[in-house]
Amino acid sequence: MNPDLSKLQPYPFEKLARLKSAVTPNEALPHIALSIGEPRHPSPAFVQQALTDHIACLENYPTTKGLPQLSESIAGWLKRRFTLQQIDPVTQIIPVNGTREALFAFAQAAVDRSAANPLVLSPNPFYQIYEGAAYLAGATPYFLPCLAENGFKPDYAAVPASVWDDCQLLFICTPGNPTGATLNIGDFEMLLELADKHQFILASDECYSEIYVDGKEAPMGLLQACAQLGRHDYKRCVVFHSLSKRSNLPGLRSGFIAGDASLIQPFLLYRTYHGCAMPLQTQYASIAAWNDEAHVVQNRADYTQKFRQVIDILSPVMAVEQSDAGFYLWVETPVDDETFAQQLFARQNVTVLPGSYLSRNVNDINPGSNRVRMALVASVEECTEAALRIRRFVESL
Repeated sequence: MNPDLSKLQPYPFEKLARLKSAVTPNEALPHIALSIGEPRHPSPAFVQQALTDHIACLENYPTTKGLPQLSESIAGWLKRRFTLQQIDPVTQIIPVNGTREALFAFAQAAVDRSAANPLVLSPNPFYQIYEGAAYLAGATPYFLPCLAENGFKPDYAAVPASVWDDCQLLFICTPGNPTGATLNIGDFEMLLELADKHQFILASDECYSEIYVDGKEAPMGLLQACAQLGRHDYKRCVVFHSLSKRSNLPGLRSGFIAGDASLIQPFLLYRTYHGCAMPLQTQYASIAAWNDEAHVVQNRADYTQKFRQVIDILSPVMAVEQSDAGFYLWVETPVDDETFAQQLFARQNVTVLPGSYLSRNVNDINPGSNRVRMALVASVEECTEAALRIRRFVESL
């Protein structure tokens, strides 16, 4: 077997399951899970209809490139959402089965393992796929801490030039998971200059881009920054988007990668061997979702309501702030994060995820220590009840 498999750490939810197994929850209270980022709002009925309307497509093999009309609908959405002047649906877009598989696969295609010291840089805390993708591509992950004093964004200016020289791929996550922090035009401009100078690829995970508080400006994306800077070929840049969060369709497994045609086309070649074509009925359902914004607006309003109610309840007892975007709260804990999560489960039957499970120790610092991630994915009523229980728990400490 591939010896690099031994470098993979248990997934955060495996660690959480072990932590919870050591205690017995308060059975007088129904369980409320705020631990996993799985949207639980209803999926759009018109998407379900499109799926069933095309169920006969099960009789046909899909192509890796997908239906032209799917890429065209994605291109149209990108232009509308990120004010792009141009994006070629033929050469600059590939549909993927959710961003998770695409993020992993892209690293396998992008990393040159024959280099002396190939590095894949990512934020810390981070989506664990970035780390696993780096190891199994023959590279070494290099983690950039996201600390409160820097707005929970990596301090890219502090990264040594020698690290940038070895960097082959930089994972960006904006809005960040779990912090919700977003990058601005200044951040993107600096990263593009670094990528040009040191010749690495920028891979921007933007699957939370459509979840932000009503009334706030929509988060900027990497391709949008490129367009504003006159880089209409999106050189060295790719972005990943998904319908999972935007449209409450995690089970559809539908997203896309878009950007620099010189990166997209060899990745398409990789995917023809990888064997990951999107089923045709899924493609038709995806077309319906990308072409509609009304359900996204309603989705955003529901999250906005939950954020306001939960923050109002928790703010008197915890240092909790509204994130830039996404559906997480990244909250400081009055005791260590594992103890907080375990005892909250035991006493109040509410599950949250310890922040240290989403981070790695670098120079004896774990950016997730003494924080927990709360995913406001449940109903308004459940999130409100969970917040009341968390407040009672904190007040009892």
